[in-house]
Amino acid sequence: MRREGTHLEAIISTVDLRKGFTTKRGRVEAVRGVSIEVGRGEIFGFLGPNGAGKTTTLRMLTTLLPIESGSATVAGIDVARRPKQVRSRIGYVSQLGGADELATGRENLILQGRLYGGDRASVVSRAQMLMEVLDLKEFADRRVKTYSGGQRRRLDVALGIVHEPEVLFLDEPSTGLDPQNRANLWDHVRSLRSRGTTIFLTTHYLEEADALCDRLMIMDHGEIVAEGTPRDLKRQVAGDSVLLSLHDEGGGATTRARVLIAAEPYVREITDEGDHLRLYVEDGSAALPDLLRLLDGERIGLKSISLSEPTLDDVFLHQTGRSLRDAGAVTAEPAA
Repeated sequence: MRREGTHLEAIISTVDLRKGFTTKRGRVEAVRGVSIEVGRGEIFGFLGPNGAGKTTTLRMLTTLLPIESGSATVAGIDVARRPKQVRSRIGYVSQLGGADELATGRENLILQGRLYGGDRASVVSRAQMLMEVLDLKEFADRRVKTYSGGQRRRLDVALGIVHEPEVLFLDEPSTGLDPQNRANLWDHVRSLRSRGTTIFLTTHYLEEADALCDRLMIMDHGEIVAEGTPRDLKRQVAGDSVLLSLHDEGGGATTRARVLIAAEPYVREITDEGDHLRLYVEDGSAALPDLLRLLDGERIGLKSISLSEPTLDDVFLHQTGRSLRDAGAVTAEPAA
C-alpha cells in the first residue's frame, strides 16, 4: 500500500548532481543538476525515455561512474568519498544481469554472498530463503543458461539482495519480459519493500512506474521535469484527455477545428499532434457530444475520438510537449 504524504527518513540524497561525456560529436551533458531525496522504505522511480540520463544517475549513485560535480549520499555515506562503504550497503541489478550461466542459481547466490563476506552457513540459509521468497526453489539447482527470461530476472534480483542491502537499485528491471512475468516481478518487488528494503528503479514503462512507485521523478534530457507521487503528478494535468483524429487531406481542417474548439469555455488546453488534436477538458463525458456537434456543424470529418483520464504520459507531454511513448526511441546515453 502506498504511503503518500508521509515523511520518511532520507536514505538517498543528491544535490545538483552533474555528469557529462565527450563523444565524437562533442560534449554531451547527460545529467544536469539533479537533486533527489528518497525516503527509507520507499519504491522510488526514475521515469523517462531512453537516453534521458536515468542510467547515468543510477551509475553515479552505485559508484560505477565518478561524480563530476554535486554531491550524493546513500545510506548516510558520501558516495564520492567512501565508495567502498556504499557498495557494502547497496544491491545493484543492471539491465543485463550478472549471473554465471554455467553455474546453478543456488551456486550463484552462495558465491555472491561469500564475496560480500558472509560465512558459508549464513549464506546458504539466506540463499534458501531468497529462493523461496522469489519462487526460484523449483529450478535452483539447474544451470542458469536453462532459465526463462522471468526466472533469470528474479535470480538477478536475488543476487542483488543476498547480502541484505539497505538499498536495492534496479535498472530497467522488467525490460524484455512478457506481461505475465512483468506482473510477477512487480509482486516480488512489492514484497521486498514490505520487508523494509528501499528500492530505487529506473524505467521507461509508464505502467511499471504507475503500478510500483510510491514516488517518482520524470527525467528528460538530463533534467528533472516533474516529481511526486503518481497520483499527484496526474492531478497536475487538470481534467480529462480527448484525442481527435480528423480527415484533413487539404491541411486546413485541423487548423479550423483547433480555432473552433479552443473558443469553447470547457476546453482548458489544446495542442496539435500532426493530424490529431489533443485537448484537456473538465468533464470528458459531457464534452464529447458537444464536440461532435461542433465538428459536424462545420463539416469537419472525424476519423476517431477517444477519451481517457490523465496518465503519466500526459504528464510528460504537458511538461515537454512530447509523448513519452514517442520519445522512447531517442539515442541511448553515452557509455562510460
